[in-house]
Amino acid sequence: MRLSERRQGGILVPADRSRRTRTILIPLPASLLRAVRKPLRWAGAILAAVAIAVWVTWGRGAAEALCGVPGTAQADRYGRVHEQDLPWYVNPPQRLLEARDAAGADRLLAAFRVSFPDPLFEETANVAAAAGYLAGTVLRPGEPVSVNGILGPYTEARGYRPGPSYIGGRLVPSSGGGVCKVSTALYNAAMLAGVTVLERHPHSMPVPYVPPGRDAAVAWGVKDLRLRVDGDAPVVAWAAVQGHTLYVALYGSYEPPRVEWHQEELARAPHSTVRRANPALPPGEERVVVPGADGVTVRTAVTITYPGGPPVRRELGVDTYRPLPRLVEFGPAPEGSSPGGSG
Repeated sequence: MRLSERRQGGILVPADRSRRTRTILIPLPASLLRAVRKPLRWAGAILAAVAIAVWVTWGRGAAEALCGVPGTAQADRYGRVHEQDLPWYVNPPQRLLEARDAAGADRLLAAFRVSFPDPLFEETANVAAAAGYLAGTVLRPGEPVSVNGILGPYTEARGYRPGPSYIGGRLVPSSGGGVCKVSTALYNAAMLAGVTVLERHPHSMPVPYVPPGRDAAVAWGVKDLRLRVDGDAPVVAWAAVQGHTLYVALYGSYEPPRVEWHQEELARAPHSTVRRANPALPPGEERVVVPGADGVTVRTAVTITYPGGPPVRRELGVDTYRPLPRLVEFGPAPEGSSPGGSG
């Protein structure tokens, strides 16, 4: 372990980042400034500013990541991919061939897929844009790599569009929504390839495309996924979207380890049901808008076995996910009618 790093949940985290503080400059309305200038003493004004700062910071945390719709993981939506099943296997792009040749990456280390069969807003375009930025990235030995630095910022100028994000209990469109599928697929591929994970964050709620403990949330300036190659040769990343499935692959020159995931459920929080009137529905009709998902706390570990070496178990830490309420919409009764009907 390097002196500038510490262990957190089995993952290396830079010590300076763990203690780094941020200064947030908040432009206050002129009316508020005038209100506190005369009647309040300096102590009162400071307390008011601190309260607003806490509210803004809390709001940034609530925005969380560009994850899409939370939900319960489904086994058919993720998994390791064999080389012959990669969509570019038969006709690899010239840029990939050149990058692999320059890096001496003569073999596939690991590949991972994530499917999103029910994209919302322009989620598919965002995942494809992020995959395009990741494709061709070279992870050089000893150099930390920031996924936010590769994929972001998640702006219209970078080709990102409104995609699904879950903020404050509501599904809302936000620029770049859905790109966490790329960071999650890369995280799983990196673990399978034996690439060191310096920083990784879970989502606030479970996601439907990988089990709890195996996701990697990203949000510009808030959450990042950071990796480092600790071997002697570079690793080349490639990614592409085919239909509603994302593929991420890592190529290198060494024989990758055998990796086995272990997950233990420590606690479960049942989800609640929220009912909401929808005038667009016929009276008495109901529809489930969000199926809901239980909250869960999991402990995750991996057993890594390098060729010729003994198996080594590595604890990755404990992640807690909040429950996602089940949302049911119903058609309200016509105005003037009573619950028991007319008559």
